Amino acid sequence: MRRLAVAVVALALTVPTASTAYGERAPVQRAVGGCRVFPADNWWNASVRGLPVHARSRQWLSHMSTGRDLHPDFGPSYGDGPGYGIPVTVVKPSHARVRVRFDYARESDRVRYPLGRDTRVEGGRGSDGDKHAIVVDRGACRLYETWNTRTSRGRWVAGSGAVWSLRSNRLRPNGWTSADAAGLPILPGLLRWSEVRARRVDHAIRFTTDVTSRHHLWPARHDAGSRSSRAYPPMGARFRLRAGYPTRGLSPYTVAVIRAMKTYGLVLADNGSPWYFQGERNVHWPDRLIEELKGIPASAFVAVDASSLRVSAGSAEVRSH
Repeated sequence: MRRLAVAVVALALTVPTASTAYGERAPVQRAVGGCRVFPADNWWNASVRGLPVHARSRQWLSHMSTGRDLHPDFGPSYGDGPGYGIPVTVVKPSHARVRVRFDYARESDRVRYPLGRDTRVEGGRGSDGDKHAIVVDRGACRLYETWNTRTSRGRWVAGSGAVWSLRSNRLRPNGWTSADAAGLPILPGLLRWSEVRARRVDHAIRFTTDVTSRHHLWPARHDAGSRSSRAYPPMGARFRLRAGYPTRGLSPYTVAVIRAMKTYGLVLADNGSPWYFQGERNVHWPDRLIEELKGIPASAFVAVDASSLRVSAGSAEVRSH
């Protein structure tokens, strides 16, 4: 089980003018190190508000502990560690690159990674958790992500590693993992305090569940489930909060996150605790926001059929409707 508790660098946000009809190519509203987080027509940025409910929605949800509430896997730790969230490090183009030895080398991008003493690793390099490292080269707008990141005898080692151009919709080879079981990037699915504070969250949110199938849906490229039956949720499945879910009495920040869950939804990206969804580590996450997000019931979600958005199998570009 992958547990997420980490350090992060604050991320910048641009002023949004988002559209909401499903499949529309809304402009990307957030930036990291001055780089857009994938093109505006990327699947992570596509609204699913008008998409049909997936034919297997009830089956999947029956195996997903829907009797519980969602759990924000970020925010203050109240003295038990440095605070929760996934770390992001932004580096200059001149940052030194190093070789990384991978446990799953055949499915990793074996290039030099901009890792160093400044690299923030989830939970610390000696932790028992996922030890994700997310690094953005702000010059080339390239995203580097590793899982189970550590050093051994002065050299960098990781379970797996993946590299993306933030300017491209190109997917990894089908069957390849990434720093996530789904073979997807982690960065575009993280909630960030800057966008929540601006009350404009315009992308899907990454989440986990414990029992998954040995299948994946576009644009996911990989799976690591324990069930062969398609009645269990696959990697890449997208879930939408019902439109009528009430927001009266909630803080404006909570309302912004709920609005994103209704419009862009949640993406099943990894195996882990059921209905844990992820955000950056940031000391500014309000206690009230975290507590209110814990009250959203998993039973208020349905799986949606996003297959109509696909332009081609090897790209995360979405079709305009």
